[in-house]
Amino acid sequence: MIKLNDKMPIGHLQQLVDGNMETHNTPELFANRKTVLFAVPGAFTPTCSAAHLPGYVVKADELFEKGVDQIICLSVNDAFVMAAWGEAQNAEQIMMLADGDGSYTKALGLEMDTAGFGGLRSKRYAMIIDNGVITSLFIENPKEFEVSKAEVVLNDL
Repeated sequence: MIKLNDKMPIGHLQQLVDGNMETHNTPELFANRKTVLFAVPGAFTPTCSAAHLPGYVVKADELFEKGVDQIICLSVNDAFVMAAWGEAQNAEQIMMLADGDGSYTKALGLEMDTAGFGGLRSKRYAMIIDNGVITSLFIENPKEFEVSKAEVVLNDL
């Protein structure tokens, strides 16, 4: 599992932008910038839609004021679902990235098997990445939502 001071693994993440599919190479995505990345088990799911993503939508400006260059929401969903969820949540300032096959989540060591719920999904977490290196990491215990909140990350900055 990924830990503090580790470099982010190499991989590819997808984003739907104006109807076009973009693939982001992670070394380029994280290079020379401070990133807040948070991951959710699934788009349109209760805690993710009622609290996790909305917290980052509300706190986005404050995060940017603290020196964050980009905020990324990651989920093991497809880019079409992530784009629709971002639109439904007014997440214009957040990159809604898809890890469609879960390969990047596996590379991070933050996958979980939810069986009948949806199969392979991501654990709930947040991290601060500075020029590709993890400087803060907040991994939730199963079925909890305490340490990966936007407020916690903001306080850490």
